[in-house]
Amino acid sequence: MGKITLEREGKEKAVLVGVAFTKTETNRMKEYLDELAFLADTAGAIPLKYFTQNLPKPEPRYYIGKGKVDEIKIYVKENEVDIVIFDDELSPSQVRNLEETLECKILDRNGLILDIFAKRARTAHARTQVELAQYEYLLPRLTGMWTHLQKQTGGIGTKGPGEREIETDRRIIRDIITKLKNKLKQIDKQKATQRGNRGSMIRVALVGYTNVGKSTIMNKLAKAEVFAENKLFATLDTTVRKVVIENLPFLLSDTVGFIRKLPHNLVESFKSTLDEVREADLIVHVVDISHPEFEEQINVVNSTLAEIGAGKKPVMYIFNKIDAYTFIEKEEDDLTPITKENYTLNDLQKTWMAKIDDITLFISAKNKINMQEFKDTLYSEVKKIHQKRYPYNNFLY
Repeated sequence: MGKITLEREGKEKAVLVGVAFTKTETNRMKEYLDELAFLADTAGAIPLKYFTQNLPKPEPRYYIGKGKVDEIKIYVKENEVDIVIFDDELSPSQVRNLEETLECKILDRNGLILDIFAKRARTAHARTQVELAQYEYLLPRLTGMWTHLQKQTGGIGTKGPGEREIETDRRIIRDIITKLKNKLKQIDKQKATQRGNRGSMIRVALVGYTNVGKSTIMNKLAKAEVFAENKLFATLDTTVRKVVIENLPFLLSDTVGFIRKLPHNLVESFKSTLDEVREADLIVHVVDISHPEFEEQINVVNSTLAEIGAGKKPVMYIFNKIDAYTFIEKEEDDLTPITKENYTLNDLQKTWMAKIDDITLFISAKNKINMQEFKDTLYSEVKKIHQKRYPYNNFLY
């Protein structure tokens, strides 16, 4: 359990709830809830406190135990909390039970991420994708939204006007989902035509966990003005720019960042956006090496790449933010085992990173550290692909 002291006017006050079902999750709970706090802050809430619990499995009624619910209820009342956010997906009945007991708004991780995507979507394509995911998320949760039905739990008298209204709304939402899917198909056709019209240039895709600095790298390489800030999901829409290194042109795309427990509906909705990744000749996997859980973030990104059918592409690993990397230096007489926190950057480079077949580079895009080495290596890799594909067209280099 932890406390965060943040005071900002006009924002909802929130508490965050995390549940660990394994020893690994227990050890990482602080990092998980720190990420949830960053999500809440990005959405415009003020995270006040963390509540955590270890359980063998989720409790059916509240997801967490009744004792923990009572503990949260006291805090919510005393501190006039507006919203309780869970780091996992809740069932519609769990949300309903928690709202009745805690008497405040309940949001799960999926709902929070969908809210952020809705606020950040700028183009018609992204807005349509997010809207589709929101309606698919909403559909099974309709019953809980009808407060006048809270006392109707089944049996005689439950087939009244309220239930008919819910069924009507379900039909309306299903119709909207169908229309949105058809709209996305049309947009996808237009996007496919655009990609086809780009000719035969080599395609490079920037991928990575959210907030690792992909857009900053895009801006440095393409001299573009891609929106970049220290917020999660600053970029939703895929940006494609023509980049020329020496005399060799290629297309560079910046895509939406991935995240742990990314809602399945969003992955499905954004698969068309990620066509740029699927069709790329080379993937540049950007990693925030200053993040304490960067190795888990790498696994999340690789899993998502495999899910969208891009898991076997050639990859360059770019470990960004070396300017922000810190380590704890051990005293000479300290007999405790060396952990990752004690590794210098040089130590890290000699671990598994030195053994993988893929290219690994260490840079700071923000401070332009090792950026020339990155450009030279990127040029070399794009050149190899170009020579292989067009063996009789080497006048560019």
